[in-house]
Amino acid sequence: MSEQEGRNKTSDAKEDTPPLPKGWEKRMSRKTGEPYYYNVYSHESQWRRPTEPALPNMSSASSSSSSSTSRNEQVKCSHILVKHKNSRRPSSWKEAVITRSKEDALHLIQAYRDEISSGKAEFRTLASKYSDCSSAKNGGDLGYFKRGQMQKPFEEAAFALTLGELSQPVETESGIHIILRTG
Repeated sequence: MSEQEGRNKTSDAKEDTPPLPKGWEKRMSRKTGEPYYYNVYSHESQWRRPTEPALPNMSSASSSSSSSTSRNEQVKCSHILVKHKNSRRPSSWKEAVITRSKEDALHLIQAYRDEISSGKAEFRTLASKYSDCSSAKNGGDLGYFKRGQMQKPFEEAAFALTLGELSQPVETESGIHIILRTG
């Protein structure tokens, strides 16, 4: 038995929990270090351990349209943020002081949108490399959020998107965004 197998057996033995229902994976949050559960069919995550099997296409069967926000009026989005010198906090994980103009920020975000729309680049890749938001480390993923949790222009744009749709540039106090609805 390899050292890795031994470690797995030890950690499995400590858990004494039944196997997960079909269609679920247990994963560890990089942010909190806590386990969460991932539905392999709907690509949704939850903190609560599932008790029922995940069903293929469960999310599309339960919603009447792809733009439904039935999950207690929640949406899941990723975004790319380009800050400018007049942003609320003109600094980021990449730059201590951001000096670009609002016009330059708009040109950059439009160029990223064009690359994604044309298929030349993937959203997640550009978000990881260029977004001024700390969500860049997660490919721009913001997770699920409800109304009232984001700045109003961002919220309005996010809730107006259909699943898989990419927004036009959206201006907030934080800077200029493009938003991809993922759930």
